[in-house]
Amino acid sequence: MIPGGGQPNMQQLLQQAQKMQQDLAAAQQELAETPVEGSAGGGLVKVTVSGAGELQGLVIDPKAVDPEDTETLADLILAAVRDANNAAQQLQQQKLGPLAQGLGGGIPGLPF
Repeated sequence: MIPGGGQPNMQQLLQQAQKMQQDLAAAQQELAETPVEGSAGGGLVKVTVSGAGELQGLVIDPKAVDPEDTETLADLILAAVRDANNAAQQLQQQKLGPLAQGLGGGIPGLPF
């Protein structure tokens, strides 16, 4: 029950919305600063991305380099990038998922 004849307290709603916005911004900043790794070929190719999915680093083991077979190396790099991006997406769900759910039902009276 909402006190005061069923009308939500607008000041309280605005404060809740502002806090959620601050929490979201903090979570996004944390994601941008969190390194996430992916690998392929049993660790022959390793990729580091930010939690937001930005490519930050690439390490290729010399054993993966065959001048006669650059196609396999390219496939390993793509697989490592996909692996890292999948890990970044999981991290995003962990950090942003609860905030997004809060937007859907955490502020009574707003049509989210």
